[in-house]
Amino acid sequence: MSEVKLAASVRSEFGKGAARAIRRDGQVPAVVYGHGSEPAHVTLPAHDLALALRTPNVLLSLDVDGKTELAIPKAVQRDAIKGFLIHVDLLLVRRGEKVTVEVVVETEGDLAPGSFLVENVLNTLSVETEATHIPTSVTVSIEGLEAGNSILAKDIELPSGTTLVTDPDAVVIQILAAQAEEPAAEGEAATEGAEA
Repeated sequence: MSEVKLAASVRSEFGKGAARAIRRDGQVPAVVYGHGSEPAHVTLPAHDLALALRTPNVLLSLDVDGKTELAIPKAVQRDAIKGFLIHVDLLLVRRGEKVTVEVVVETEGDLAPGSFLVENVLNTLSVETEATHIPTSVTVSIEGLEAGNSILAKDIELPSGTTLVTDPDAVVIQILAAQAEEPAAEGEAATEGAEA
């Protein structure tokens, strides 16, 4: 997993007005916390941060007043309509430290011939892994599966050094039979017409 370097500036002004001014300047207000230290209020470059956050569980290398800190995103707030970043919470991590994160589940392969539907019961798995080796996703093969088949969390192969936190017996993916809608019976249709 690659590190993304960002320059962070310590901020001393707070509140909605200050946050709006920060965003107008192309920055995003953020809070960095963890390891028992006092939360640090910083600003980060909006464009660079938005690009970095395209990678799930990205590892950020923050340059704060000449000191480098590693952090991962814990909460990202975006504007509901325009989607721009409003605020970010970052958790400090250390090399070799274990962290618990949500990892996206992706599927690959083709189902057995026939009309089946793939239902992603869980879109992410909670896993514990080293902070500097967080997987961006886990891939599950659905090759040849048929209706009635399911994949449990414990069935998914995780990268080396990563352990499952999600309930091992939780259903992650299940294969359903596609159901065609049955046409309404003629008697029902006549009744509905009379009521109308």
